[in-house]
Amino acid sequence: MADSIFRVNMSTLSCTVEDVPAAWAGHGGRGLTSTIIAAEVEPTCHPLGEKNKLVLAPGLLSGTVAASSGRLSIGAKSPLTGTIKESNAGGTAAQLLARTGCKALIIEGLPKEDRWYRLLVSQQGVKIEEESELVGKGNFAVVEAHGQRYPGKIGLITIGPAGEMKMAGANISVKDPDGSVRSSGRGGLGAVMGAKRVKFISIDPGDGKVAIAEPEKFKEANRAFSKALVDHPVSQALGQYGTNILINIINESGGLPTKNFTSGQFAGHEKISGETMYDTIVQRQGKPKHNCHPGCVIQCSQVYTDTAGKKITSGFEYESIWAMGADCCVDNLDHIAEADRLMDDIGIDTIETSVAMGVAMEAGVLPFGDGTGVCRILKEEVGNGTPLGRIIGNGAGSVGRAFGVTRVPVVKNQAIPAYDPRAIKGIGITYATSTQGADHTMGYTIATNILKVGGSVDPLTKEGQVELSRNLQIATAAIDSTGMCLFIAFAALDNQECLPALIDLINARYGISLTGDDVVNLGKYILKTERAFNTAAGFTAVDDRLPEFFYSEPLAPHNVVFDFTGEEIDTFWNF
Repeated sequence: MADSIFRVNMSTLSCTVEDVPAAWAGHGGRGLTSTIIAAEVEPTCHPLGEKNKLVLAPGLLSGTVAASSGRLSIGAKSPLTGTIKESNAGGTAAQLLARTGCKALIIEGLPKEDRWYRLLVSQQGVKIEEESELVGKGNFAVVEAHGQRYPGKIGLITIGPAGEMKMAGANISVKDPDGSVRSSGRGGLGAVMGAKRVKFISIDPGDGKVAIAEPEKFKEANRAFSKALVDHPVSQALGQYGTNILINIINESGGLPTKNFTSGQFAGHEKISGETMYDTIVQRQGKPKHNCHPGCVIQCSQVYTDTAGKKITSGFEYESIWAMGADCCVDNLDHIAEADRLMDDIGIDTIETSVAMGVAMEAGVLPFGDGTGVCRILKEEVGNGTPLGRIIGNGAGSVGRAFGVTRVPVVKNQAIPAYDPRAIKGIGITYATSTQGADHTMGYTIATNILKVGGSVDPLTKEGQVELSRNLQIATAAIDSTGMCLFIAFAALDNQECLPALIDLINARYGISLTGDDVVNLGKYILKTERAFNTAAGFTAVDDRLPEFFYSEPLAPHNVVFDFTGEEIDTFWNF
């Protein structure tokens, strides 16, 4: 089955199946979404207008049995940052989309009439049908109704009310194997899908399979790759405690942003830690270990239940727990879990929205530590699109502007995640230079700064941080093209057999002969393509900076500031 481009034009309500252009053939995932956006979207266009496009692309290894290869990349011009954007998520959609023969799904134009639609994707291409029943419904109701409407192993990509209301914090949700949702969280891509009036995308691959050019070599490479992942101590810790294992570790480092980034340590850290969460889940007979997509060998997800054993949320991640916990000073895991569930249902980014809550707390909208108040605002205001709900739903920068707050932790208007750049300086370089606004996953220096994976670079000094961030951003861009989970990076940095096995997997899948240099060059190409788009959109080196309070307000307990000059930050691009 040859791969094709599936193109949907919402202005004419028409669909075409096209051959893959030669220039796109070697790309997948983020490499493909950014290549298409750079080629087809005017950088100065309005992100919610007809000239923006939403591109969904499985990775180079999606649809195969390669371990941990189930990530789907979604790209567009971001309504939140105004930059090029790629966000990826687990779930079942990437593997199913690849099995339809779809190399990329491009959604363009805007409908002429005030109606909502669903897209049905199969090996034959895409059908557009009008949708009314599920408009206005939360993600969980959509998942349930979709399962009844389309029984069997059918993929689902959907937006919640936040996407319908075109909030800049809106995400796109992907159904996972357990019928919960995983989120392409950052950058407001749900608003782009909402602007195009697409409520959900259904994927039925039928008997479609992905062809493997050299099956025996593929099996051999996958064995070596899986073993490298499973054997790594960080993979094992993630499998035991989930990503929330980081709460105590980052708190101890003095880099856990607390009370809207005024301190690097949270007094209530033990109450919301991964260890406490694990014990609570076990005690309540929840599920401490579970995967976000089939074939994941790390299994860092979990199902968190209430005291009666009823599920509150799943995929309860460190970033979400930090943002609603330490940053808002909420030390009750049940309140944080309920907020996480509400945001998943509304379809809004848990990092952006929770950091926005922290800024709202500084503005006096509600007191720090008020977990019940947070849940009330999410349910009554954000979920219903009231004026306050829209201010919060449009992100941390929106709250700062509305209430005149000066301590607003954003870069390119995107909320800074769970590591303070004053105490962990490498991640500050990533936040500043990322082509997509503040994003820890773009170049996760925490691996080397804190976890000592792939060597050690002291988080409190400037030395080596630019080079560390650069190398990791290049590697991450390449990994994001494969459909692989970012957590393969821990093994790739430490185990000499891991990266060669990954390259062997790609070579065996396509019958080609990539080298390590080719992979590095792919990463460099992606970063330069994304940066060129942003430059054409009007961004300059001045946008690659952190908010000024990071340079002037020392962070306890180390009493450090972010002390890189603009010239030092700009050397990042010397490659």
